[in-house]
Amino acid sequence: MMEEPRIRLGNDDVWLELAQTRADSWQITADWSSCLTADFTADLSATEVVDFVARMLSHLHAPSGGRFSAAVTPGRNNPLALRAEPVGDGFAFFVRLTPNGDDDVCHLQMEIDPIATLELRESFSALHAALMI
Repeated sequence: MMEEPRIRLGNDDVWLELAQTRADSWQITADWSSCLTADFTADLSATEVVDFVARMLSHLHAPSGGRFSAAVTPGRNNPLALRAEPVGDGFAFFVRLTPNGDDDVCHLQMEIDPIATLELRESFSALHAALMI
């Protein structure tokens, strides 16, 4: 059986994972040194996730290497937004999670240390390929 599409960003201490659990259901999990955690289900369509991944890849392939941000969904019910800040040959990420889809009610913000651009391209390309099957 094939593994569900997923991506994990970060290291053993600070990480974020987006994993498909069913057709329009994704699990978003984050951990900051085991002190702050988030683990919730988000109703996302395949189209929303494919668009998000395509936007991330577009920014990662852009020659400018400047800062950028991308959200999984365009509306206020967005469960995940990433803001990327260039650092050396990669990007550090500022993650904003809104498990209830409402920015004013419940959110978690955390920072992920820089990840090499090549590694990010490979990770997002693998997720994109898994979604296109």
